[in-house]
Amino acid sequence: MAETKVSSEIRLDGAYRSIELWRNNVGVLRNQDGTPVRYGLANTSKKVNREIKSSDLIGITPVFITPDMVGKLVGVFTAVETKAENWVFNQNDKHCLAQKNYHDIVLKAGGYAGFATCVKDFRKIIRHDQN
Repeated sequence: MAETKVSSEIRLDGAYRSIELWRNNVGVLRNQDGTPVRYGLANTSKKVNREIKSSDLIGITPVFITPDMVGKLVGVFTAVETKAENWVFNQNDKHCLAQKNYHDIVLKAGGYAGFATCVKDFRKIIRHDQN
């Protein structure tokens, strides 16, 4: 399955679970004066973008809180890097390592993040893999 289809299926599954997921385009364009304008998360400079690449899908996963906050709902930052169905992580690929660096930042802060080649991977990322 192509990455575009994987992304679409994950977004549909997210919507079913009340998870908002938005496409995060990242890049650089030149304005009318020829000045580079960077866009997308974690793309503040060429140097930063080499080390940290934000995910394809960015969103908020609603999580019901434990007894100390009964009845409250919090949104957990969610970052999903979609890949084609046959993709395998390559430790020597600098692009993939920069994407993993972003996931590590999100996970360390208590968010959900990871690579997904299918809806099942997405459910593991958001800890709904029992469904």
